Amino acid sequence: YTEMATVPLGFNIDAPRWDQSTFLGRLKHFLNITDPRTVLVTEKELDRAKALVEGCRSGLVPPGSSQEQLLYAKKLYDSAFHPDSGEKMNIIGRMSFQVPGGMALTGCMLQFYRTVPAVVFWQWMNQSFNAIVNYTNRNAASPISLRQIGVAYVMATGAALATAVGLNLYTKQAPPLLARWVPFAAVAAANCVNIPMMRQQEIINGVTVTDGDNNELGRSRRAAVKGIAQVVVSRITMAAPGMIILPIIMERLEKYSFMQRIRVVHGPLQVLLCGGFLLFMVPAACALFPQRCSLALADLEQELRDSIVAKHGNKVPYVYFNKGL
Repeated sequence: YTEMATVPLGFNIDAPRWDQSTFLGRLKHFLNITDPRTVLVTEKELDRAKALVEGCRSGLVPPGSSQEQLLYAKKLYDSAFHPDSGEKMNIIGRMSFQVPGGMALTGCMLQFYRTVPAVVFWQWMNQSFNAIVNYTNRNAASPISLRQIGVAYVMATGAALATAVGLNLYTKQAPPLLARWVPFAAVAAANCVNIPMMRQQEIINGVTVTDGDNNELGRSRRAAVKGIAQVVVSRITMAAPGMIILPIIMERLEKYSFMQRIRVVHGPLQVLLCGGFLLFMVPAACALFPQRCSLALADLEQELRDSIVAKHGNKVPYVYFNKGL
């Protein structure tokens, strides 16, 4: 554009549209940015959205830009660019890809749970997907080496396979429904390993914490542990309804004669039903805890706490940091 217009008076593109201190406000926010339709947006359009957001931050936008256009550009920006680095995330790791990617993998894990080779293959596929998601949504201020990524991937995959195969063999004589719940147990166990391992640098070196005005105060390992723990809970919650309730539904449906005649559609049906669960559970699980996580000054490491008190006195009761997704 040869000429640029000023941003509408009082409009701040980085101000949340909904109150992020409430679950409902965060749910609306994540319903917006995890919208799976944004996966279909072209790279060119994403780059245009980024340019528009950055221009808006500097106070200049193309002439005739409406507030709705600016908000849509922010939606695309939030769905595809990392909140710390501003870099475009790979499409598989984006939260907006959780529904299409997760529904396919979860549906297949729930359908092919009877034989050990099938369990091994689909758990391996799921952990590969999870590793990409966890790496993509890490706190970008804490770099991780390829070796650490490899170790995290192998350990998480091993935990998932050990849990899945072990429980699969254990439940051979158990009621059929228990065997259907094995994939969820494996996913939960793997999340408890995968996420902390993939983000181990944050635990080792700490994450950057700020005051309420985003002024950096230092790095905290305790803040990293809190953020990662919340992400683990969110990811398990994300998977739980579909992987616990859907097996009950399928167990009952498969007793009907018409379902026994159309076994070929059981897999696609489970994939579609998983999509229905994830469509709501992805934003709901992300909204469980604030993205801008807080930690009381009293809960910080002694050295960091003393440093903050020495510089700011009692003016900083809480510190804030990005917990990641």
